[in-house]
Amino acid sequence: MKEPTRGNGKICYVEIPALSIETSSKFYHTVFGWHLRKDNYGSVSFDDTVGEVSGMWVLDRKPMTEAGIIISIMVDDATSILESIAKNRGKVIFSTTMSSGEKIAHFTDPAGNVMGIYQEAPKN
Repeated sequence: MKEPTRGNGKICYVEIPALSIETSSKFYHTVFGWHLRKDNYGSVSFDDTVGEVSGMWVLDRKPMTEAGIIISIMVDDATSILESIAKNRGKVIFSTTMSSGEKIAHFTDPAGNVMGIYQEAPKN
C-alpha cells in the first residue's frame, strides 16, 4: 500500500462508533473493500481502499443515528453498493441521481451510524 498524501488540514483518521467491532469491521470490509488490520494496541483498524484515510471502530460512543455531518465514501457503482449495504445489515435511507449525473445516497451501518456514498458523474 502506498503512503498517504500528507498535508496540513487533510482529514486522515476517523473513529466510527460500533455496537460490535466484528460486525462493523466486516460490514465495511465486505461492502467497501476497506483493508483491516490490528493497530499497535491490538484493536481492529482500517485503511480505505486508496490508503488515504485510516481509523478504527470504537465501543465507547453512541452511534451517530441522526444526520448531522455526513461522511461520504466514494464508490464506482452506487447501485451495486446500495444492494451490498442492504445485504450486509445496513439500510439505505436516501438515494438520488443529481442532474449532473452524480449519485449520492445516505445509509445506516449495522450500528445505526448515518453515512453516505458518492459516485462521480460519467465522463463525457
